[in-house]
Amino acid sequence: MIKSIPLNKLVQSPRNVRRHSDPAADAELKASIAAHGLLQNLIVRPAAKGKFEVEAGERRRRAMLALVDEKIFARDHEVTCLVLEDSAEAAVETSLAENFHRLAMNAADEAQAFAALVAGGATVEDVARRFGLTVRFVEGRLRLATLAPVVFEALASGEITLDIAKAFGATSDQEIQARVFEQVSSAYYAPNPDSIRRMVLSGTVRGSDPRARLVGRDAYIAAGGRIERELFDDDDSESWVDVALLESLAAAKMEEQAKILAAEQGLAWVKPTLDPYASHDLVEGLVRLPAEPAPLTEADLARLDELDASYDEHAAILEDEDSAEEAAAAAEAAIEAIERECQEIRARPPVFAPDLKAEAGMILVLSRDGTPVLQPVFYGERQADPADSDESIEVVPMDGSSTTRRTALSKRLVDELAMQRRDVLALHIASDPGLALELMVFTLADADTHDWRARAATTLRGPAPSGPIIGFEAKDAPASSALAELRSGLDESWRAGDNTAARFDLFRALSDDNRAAWLGFVVARSLEASLNMTGERQVAFQDHLGSLVGIDMAQWWRPTAANYFDRVSKQVILDALTDVGGPELSSRFASVKKGDLAMSAERVFAGTYITEVEVREKALVWVPEVMRFAAAAQEPTAAELDGADIDSGEDDQDQSPRELAA
Repeated sequence: MIKSIPLNKLVQSPRNVRRHSDPAADAELKASIAAHGLLQNLIVRPAAKGKFEVEAGERRRRAMLALVDEKIFARDHEVTCLVLEDSAEAAVETSLAENFHRLAMNAADEAQAFAALVAGGATVEDVARRFGLTVRFVEGRLRLATLAPVVFEALASGEITLDIAKAFGATSDQEIQARVFEQVSSAYYAPNPDSIRRMVLSGTVRGSDPRARLVGRDAYIAAGGRIERELFDDDDSESWVDVALLESLAAAKMEEQAKILAAEQGLAWVKPTLDPYASHDLVEGLVRLPAEPAPLTEADLARLDELDASYDEHAAILEDEDSAEEAAAAAEAAIEAIERECQEIRARPPVFAPDLKAEAGMILVLSRDGTPVLQPVFYGERQADPADSDESIEVVPMDGSSTTRRTALSKRLVDELAMQRRDVLALHIASDPGLALELMVFTLADADTHDWRARAATTLRGPAPSGPIIGFEAKDAPASSALAELRSGLDESWRAGDNTAARFDLFRALSDDNRAAWLGFVVARSLEASLNMTGERQVAFQDHLGSLVGIDMAQWWRPTAANYFDRVSKQVILDALTDVGGPELSSRFASVKKGDLAMSAERVFAGTYITEVEVREKALVWVPEVMRFAAAAQEPTAAELDGADIDSGEDDQDQSPRELAA
C-alpha cells in the first residue's frame, strides 16, 4: 500500500541491511533531493506508537533529516512510502533486494544527461549544486559528451575505459580523435592513456623522438610519411608530420622485435610498449616472478678491481689542491665513466629456472634513444578463473570418488560461497593465535618454494629487498657473517614436502626453537637498507628499532680503508680524527697523502695505532654518524668509560646477536 507519512514518524529499522555509507555520495543524494524532491518511495513497516521503520531508503531518510536541520524541509514533511505488512524476515530480504540490484550509471550516460541539462539552460554550477557534485566533475563529463561519435560510442558500450576516453578528450578536435581511435583499434599493442594522449596532442614529432629513431627516416618516408624541415634544421630537429603513421610503424616494429626476443630467450611471450617504462595497464593481471641477478663472473670481478684502482687514482687528483684545472676536469670525467661502467657490470640480468621460463614473459620497452630494451623482470600470467565467466560453473567431487553427480553453480553463488567459506576459516585461525603465527612464518618462509602458478592462500608477502647495489655482499663484516651462519643453521627439512599442505605439516612438526629461528629470519631478511641521514636512505623507524634492542654499532662494524676511508675525502678522515683526538691528532696527519692517511686512520680506529689511552678508547667506539642508530647513545663520557660495570652474563635470556650466532 502506498501512503504519505510525516518524516518525523519514520525511524531507522534494525533490519536494514545497509550498515555503511559514503559521505560524498550522501552529500550528492541530499543535494538531489533538495533540488528534485524524493524520486523513489521509501519502503516501510509499521512499528509501535504509530511509527514506521524504514526497511529500504535509510540514506534518503537521513538526507531529508539533514534538510530539516537546514530549514529546507519541515519536520512533518510528507514522504511517499510503500507500506509492507510482511514478517521481519521478509523485511530483511526486501531491504537486501532493494539495495543489491542497483547499477551505477555509465559515464557516457552521465555525460549525455548533463549535456542535455546544460542545453536546456542550466549552468555547470547549477548542475553541480543540484546533484551534490563538484564543478570539475560535471565539466569532465561534459567534455566526454564532445568526444568524436566513434569514441563516445566505444565508451558507452564498454569497449574503452573511462581513462582511455579522457585521454582522447585531451584535444577538442574530433577529427584527430577519430583518426587516432581508428589507428589504435587496429594496432598490435594494447593502447594506454599516456600513449593516446601523446598521439592526439602531438601534431608533429621531432626526428630525435624515440619512435622516429626506432622506425628510421627511410622507412617512414617509404610508408608515405611527411617531413617538414626548416632552413637550419638537422635530422634531429626536423618535424615528422604523420604521427599516427609513425606510431603504427613503431608499434609494428616493436611487435616484430618482441616475437624475435621471445624466441631467442625461450619465453612464452614478450609484450611491447612504446613507453620507456611498463605502465600499470600493461602489467595488470600479471604476477612478478622471483628471480635472482646472475652472479658476477671472474672477468667481471677482475674488471671491478681495476676500476676501483683507477677510481682511487683519479680521486687523488681531485683531492690534491695543487692539481691543474685541466687535470681535475679530466679526472672528474673519468670518475663519471668509471661509475657508469661499474653500474653496468653490477646490473646483471635476472636468472630464471629453465623449466619455468617457457611459461614466463617480459616487457619490451622503448628506451630514450629509440632502442628496444627488455626490462629485467619476469612475469607470469595466472590461469583464467572459471568464475570469471558469466556462465554457470560445474562442480565435481574433489575426493576422487567415482560418482557421476555434478552440480551447476552460478558465478555469483560461487563467489558468495567462497567468501563465506573464507570467513569461517578466518574466524578459526583468528581464534588460534599459535596456528596463525605458524601460518604467517611458514607463508613468508615458503615464498622461495611456492609455485607462482598456483593461487596463493593468503596475501602475506615478505620478500627480501634487493638492496640499492645489485650483487654487493659485505662477506667479511661480522654482522653479515653471523647472519649467513644463522641462515645456514635453519632447519629446512620441511621443504621436502611435495605441495604446500605437506610442507606446512612438516614445518609445524619442527621444534619450537627451530620455528622461532625461522620467525626471526623471515622478519629480519625483509629489512630495507637504511642510514641515519636525510634522503632516500633514511628510515626513521629502523633507528627506533635499533635503539629498542640496544645495538652497539662499534661491536659489529669498524671503519677500514677498504670499506670507508678510501671512499671518502681527506677532509672527512681528518674530521673523524678530530672527533676522537681533537685538533692535536688530526694535525699530525694533515700533510699525509690520502692513500697513506686512509691506512693510518684504519689503524687508529682499530686501536692498533700508538696514541693516548683516552684517544684509543674513543676511537674504538667511534662510527660515522650515518652508521649510528639515532636514538642510541653515541659516545660514552670519560666517567662512563672509567666506571662502566658491564654485566652481560647474569641473565641467560639476554644474549647478544653475536652470542646467538655463535
